[in-house]
Amino acid sequence: MRKNTLKEIWARGEAVINGWCSIPSSFSAEIMAHQGFDSITIDMQHGLVDYQVAVTMLQAISTTPVIPLTRVPWSDPARLMKILDAGSYGVICPMINTPEEAEALVRACKYPPWGYRSFGPIRAKYYGGGGTHGGGDYHEFADDETLVIPQIETREAIRNLDRILEVPGIAAIYIGPSDLSMALGKEPRKGQSDPEVVEARHTILEAAKRHGIPAGIHTNSTDVAVAMIREGFQLTSLQSDDRFLMAMAKQEVDAVRIGLQRDD
Repeated sequence: MRKNTLKEIWARGEAVINGWCSIPSSFSAEIMAHQGFDSITIDMQHGLVDYQVAVTMLQAISTTPVIPLTRVPWSDPARLMKILDAGSYGVICPMINTPEEAEALVRACKYPPWGYRSFGPIRAKYYGGGGTHGGGDYHEFADDETLVIPQIETREAIRNLDRILEVPGIAAIYIGPSDLSMALGKEPRKGQSDPEVVEARHTILEAAKRHGIPAGIHTNSTDVAVAMIREGFQLTSLQSDDRFLMAMAKQEVDAVRIGLQRDD
């Protein structure tokens, strides 16, 4: 089966630089996958992506060595199994607050006897490869190679964090900084630098380090991404395709208007 290179990066003690796709387009995903990211996450929670488009995006990403991940809308076994069967090499799941929820998430993503993932890796057997006749050994290695990543973004999750991190099968955790800020009574974006939110972020990161589990976080700029990696985060998402498009388009339009003003 195709190796999950994110695990190799983490084993070296290094950080994964993750791209983020919210635009429902295989072409957008393909462009992102050619920009040097270690992984690309297809956002099915807040992005405009449904299942059928997500499949085409996974296909586009697979034209490169980049590892495809998916953020699912919720801990729904049907959605989890279906996107793994489509070839996603990991799932990021929002709003996991208790060890019981974390265990349910893991069990839905793992084959028996560990979990109850139903057998039928319709595209994963081809993308994952291995064996003969179209990836016949996918199910033998999928539990080890695919990643289960709960998001930690509430007060309840922080209270239960050590117990969540003790759940077998958790590959990493991920902070949704906007939701964490709101859960602590702050503004979703401006509140991320509030001392209480910063302290919560440090608490989550230090707990992950104690358990030897990589911690991830979304960032809104290169400076923040670098700072988070230096702080110890090992899965750092850099903005998103829609924000890259917006920022570059605005920059170019503003430059043209300024240039015309100079001519006047």
